[in-house]
Amino acid sequence: MTTLLDAPSDGTRADTPALSLKDAHKRFGAVIALDGISLDLHHGEVLALLGDNGAGKSTLIKCLSGVHRLDSGSVEMDGVPVTIHAPSDARALGVETVYQDLALFDNLRPTDNFYAGRELAGPVWLPRSLRLLKRKRMTESTREVLERLQVSLPDFQTTVGLMSGGQRQAVAVSRAAAFAAKVVILDEPTAALGVRESRRVLDLILRLRNEQRAVIVVSHAMDHVMEIADRAVVLRRGRKVGELVPSSETYTEIVSLIVGGGE
Repeated sequence: MTTLLDAPSDGTRADTPALSLKDAHKRFGAVIALDGISLDLHHGEVLALLGDNGAGKSTLIKCLSGVHRLDSGSVEMDGVPVTIHAPSDARALGVETVYQDLALFDNLRPTDNFYAGRELAGPVWLPRSLRLLKRKRMTESTREVLERLQVSLPDFQTTVGLMSGGQRQAVAVSRAAAFAAKVVILDEPTAALGVRESRRVLDLILRLRNEQRAVIVVSHAMDHVMEIADRAVVLRRGRKVGELVPSSETYTEIVSLIVGGGE
């Protein structure tokens, strides 16, 4: 299991973006979903991706996650050109995504959700169907990640279907962080959560930043964006229309860009 790293350890310069998207285009029939979008994401940074419905946010993160292929444009990881044609490509490059549905198995415990499809088993010389699961090792690794991210669960043996919305979100985000060597993408991470549970998720995102994760957050919750984001990129009708540092001084400008003020 790839665990959380303190910093890039592959000789990459600190000022080299963890991820760079250059001149990205994506079309679905007559609909232009992405129209020449470029952006950089740095290690230890939370980048908010903002825009109204239909702005291109979901398409962009799905292209970075391997769900869709770009029609044209390029992606670099730590300055090295890469190709992302499938979710397996993204995961191999250290990119993990948490969508709104969380993709958790409600009838399984946190450990089983962490390792679903990535189970540790051995001995490796046996056919996979005959290998024995390394349950103790998987449980210990899961506990280690949750403890490092300060995620508290009432009962580690409880199935996630019996957990609160905030706890389920924390399990999903922690799972992504555990396997993401470079980038964590979060799609509306506080949607439908109460104030207390949202607070826990926001704190978790800040801890990811402290662990030198590069984080993309898609959110409509402007108060949360103002608190956790280092930069905000605003999309509108498939185009990048602005890039600002969220603050009380830029709040009005960001909202204006989102709704198309001045058009």
